[in-house]
Amino acid sequence: MSIKRYVNAREQRKVRMRFRLKGTADRPRMSVFRSAKHIYIQIIDDESGATLAAASSLEPALRSLEGNKSAIAAAVGKLATERALAKGITKLVFDRNGFHYTGRVAAVSKAAHESGLLTKEGHTGSEGGTESGTESGTESGTEAGDATAQEQ
Repeated sequence: MSIKRYVNAREQRKVRMRFRLKGTADRPRMSVFRSAKHIYIQIIDDESGATLAAASSLEPALRSLEGNKSAIAAAVGKLATERALAKGITKLVFDRNGFHYTGRVAAVSKAAHESGLLTKEGHTGSEGGTESGTESGTESGTEAGDATAQEQ
């Protein structure tokens, strides 16, 4: 048995992660590919081998956008999310395709969360535990402020 040697570290990460990530009809896989200039997103059902929705920075509606590449990637993520929601997809598995979760890849994921796609059960990204923890901290801070005001 021969062992395949991968020269590219990203390809190694991609192969390792692909064993764990499988898109289904209930929870398709959102695959992100970034090149030096552009970003491409596909929402894939691995069971049937079909691409359910796709978006890229090469589309005419997005070509005129100005800004840095992360802002454009967020716009592409929002467009892909809108297309997925139009097809009734509300949950997905995020596949970073071997890329590090930073910059444009993270911008796509955050845009998908903010637009309404769920990647975990009961978690909606920025609306999840972070803000609720802040709210409870604010409430306890307010109660402490009220107690101080009552003492005076």
